[in-house]
Amino acid sequence: MGVLTLVLQLLILFGAIFLGARLGGIAIGFAGGIGVLLLGATGLKTDWQDYIPFDVVGIILSVIGAIAAMQVAGGIDFLVGWADRMLRKRPQSLTIVAPLITYLMTVLAGTGHTAFSTLPVIAEVAKENNIRPSRPLAISVVSSQIAVTASPVSAAVAYLAGALEDGQVGIGYLQLLAVSIPASLAAVLVAALIVNWLDRTPLDQDPEYLKRRAEGRVVMRGATAIELKPKAKASVAVFITAVGLVMLYAVVTSDRLSLIQQPAIDHTSAIIAIMLATAAVIVVMAKIDPAEILNAPTFKAGMSAAICVLGVAWLGTVFIQGHMADITALAGDVLRAQPWLLAVVLFLAATLLYSQAATAKAIMPIAFSVGLSPLSIVASFAAASALFVLPTYPTLIAAVEMDDTGSTRIGKYVFDHPFLAPGLLTVGLAVAFGFGLGSLIL
Repeated sequence: MGVLTLVLQLLILFGAIFLGARLGGIAIGFAGGIGVLLLGATGLKTDWQDYIPFDVVGIILSVIGAIAAMQVAGGIDFLVGWADRMLRKRPQSLTIVAPLITYLMTVLAGTGHTAFSTLPVIAEVAKENNIRPSRPLAISVVSSQIAVTASPVSAAVAYLAGALEDGQVGIGYLQLLAVSIPASLAAVLVAALIVNWLDRTPLDQDPEYLKRRAEGRVVMRGATAIELKPKAKASVAVFITAVGLVMLYAVVTSDRLSLIQQPAIDHTSAIIAIMLATAAVIVVMAKIDPAEILNAPTFKAGMSAAICVLGVAWLGTVFIQGHMADITALAGDVLRAQPWLLAVVLFLAATLLYSQAATAKAIMPIAFSVGLSPLSIVASFAAASALFVLPTYPTLIAAVEMDDTGSTRIGKYVFDHPFLAPGLLTVGLAVAFGFGLGSLIL
């Protein structure tokens, strides 16, 4: 393949990604389709059977279906009410408590889109207590992103666990979670403490807030009473039970325990089936109209995420697989000598691909092909959460829009926004903790 062809393919790859980023939302996935067509025209294989991550998309669809059913049943309102009470009990610790709540909700749900429901609460509690909302909002958004790499039901974790098991490197789902959960949680906590310590400027000293308040553009809403539906708590219990079943199935089918020999259902299929069944149970138990699920905000956000992963992951995989031999030859020696550089590669890829699952699907095959150790792969996994670099990710934009004080704002330049520093700190800590903890566990 000539140099000019390679340059053309790179231009197509980045052009499609930047077009998607500019359009935003579900159009990120649409732009990926344009890129696939153009790469195919240059001679790269685009076989859907091999390059479309149907396992990842299937997990996203099924998990979002269950979450949307839970939302229609009132479960999300119950969780928001719980978060509201937790935040108001310790308002001066808001910058620490808020990211822990978004982390927990994402770990349980497998998607950072659950943060949409808690961001307004975080912003209101901050305003009421003279705290610049940008502090808790920024670290909470970052926390919801990195928690995806620690969720038992996220598509990213399911993919990497399956790849590790297929590679027969001696570790799998449980070992991955044993490193990713404590490493990412510790990183979120330490980063929150540092952010809280470094940035203590009160809200009433923020010039933009004072300007907006004088213009009457800042509204104090106070606590909002939420009337729960009869089966709200029960729907949350059903969903959490389903998450437990996913983890239990992974335990009994793990290679180390082998309690079930040659299971008829693999782990990815189990996640999809359990989540679909969970949605059915919630629909029956709560007596909700299935048509309402289609209009649930979480369902719409989840379908957008699935299309984005479909297009962007397909695009990235087509390019990388088409040049796998060259990439392996070029990066092999460097990654073997400095395995931590895998985290840098994942970080840069996630900045463009807007998805932990798409990033893992595109980059991890390179790590396996050059023979990186399981420790390096698992410890670097958290770096696939660099969705905060460009100020175009949905939860990041939502945080900016929900803060009417103006403290959470995008500057004149692309990278001068309040999410970048907490994000870099959290990812860096998670990778470092991952290497330290992984050396003891793996």
